[in-house]
Amino acid sequence: MSLFTTIETRLTEKEDQKAKADRIHRSIITLDSHTDTPLQLGRRGFDITKRNDPYNRGGKIDFPRMQEGSLDAVFFAVFIGQGDRNTEAYQKAGDRADQIFALVKETLSVNSNIASLALTADDVYKIKKQGKKAIYLGLENGYPLGLDPAMTEKYYKLGARYITLAHTRNNDICDSSTDPAGPEHNGLSEFGKQVVKEMNRLGMMIDVSHISDNSFYDVLKSSKAPVIASHSNARTLCSNPRNLTDEMLRALKKNGGVVQLCLLSAYVKNLPANPERVAAREVWNAKYGTFDQVPEEKRETAREEWQAINAKFPEKLAAVSDLADHLDHIVKMIGIDHVGIGSDFDGGGGLEDCFDVSQIGNITLELVRRGYNKKEIEKIWGGNFLRVFREVEKLAIN
Repeated sequence: MSLFTTIETRLTEKEDQKAKADRIHRSIITLDSHTDTPLQLGRRGFDITKRNDPYNRGGKIDFPRMQEGSLDAVFFAVFIGQGDRNTEAYQKAGDRADQIFALVKETLSVNSNIASLALTADDVYKIKKQGKKAIYLGLENGYPLGLDPAMTEKYYKLGARYITLAHTRNNDICDSSTDPAGPEHNGLSEFGKQVVKEMNRLGMMIDVSHISDNSFYDVLKSSKAPVIASHSNARTLCSNPRNLTDEMLRALKKNGGVVQLCLLSAYVKNLPANPERVAAREVWNAKYGTFDQVPEEKRETAREEWQAINAKFPEKLAAVSDLADHLDHIVKMIGIDHVGIGSDFDGGGGLEDCFDVSQIGNITLELVRRGYNKKEIEKIWGGNFLRVFREVEKLAIN
């Protein structure tokens, strides 16, 4: 065989793989279990009905790019940063959550011909048949519950179908995996156990991303339903406390849950340091503290300055192949039935070759290259998550 023939054969094989991946991707239900797109909805200059530029403050998701990437369903996170823990602060956090829920619903009402609010696992199938996108809601950080487990039902009635129990710092429910102060409850608090029980009763998925290892194991002991890790990876491949150890993965399998792979590069690959970027961020932190602490009236300016740092000192990003390494590892550890995709778009998620939602087909292409078949890819892109969702619904006591 000549060199020309060999090259031509390889090109044909690549074209065949791309065509196969595209056929599979557009024929299955595709679901992303975690994005922070509601943070974009209230921002000046962002229009979810227009194709925005992800490299120029345009976010990672809008309806045109969802169509380009053939994403059928997405969880919009109602994210509330961790603040003080007193009556006034709980009220403020609850008010902020209410505003975001209302903003998302207003957006969907205005664009009812494009997208619909989804409330059950099977809603995505009905909504896709209507030629629309399914928008699910989750509450990221149980902080707005305050100290009242009955607040869980309020957020369920507002449409939230999971709660990420904590975020970057400890709250009254449990310890965070990244609180610099270290553990406070050494896992799930007594209040947290009440919250877990209430979520089980309602048929609300429990999200263990962001919580500490001890909290994770306490949740698995307390929950009567399988759980989700809405946006986490394998710690064996990337030693970040936000990721799950092999032991945790095995426990998740026993629980019947699912881990949804996150596209945030810091959770995908241990990348070389960028001193200039770190220094610029330290100046920003000295000025504003953390995003959680930025007052509402300064949030837009702070976000613009943060984006300017990203533009001036771009971070090195992991690649889809690196993410697929996590998937391979998890499949090897606990099987094909316990893994999915939770991008964390608009919350830091984005890879070199999957920077926004329009490029998610590149994940499917990599899976095809690695020998995953259509049935397996369908499980990864939503089937496994929806199985857990249905089981949680089934176990609800309503």
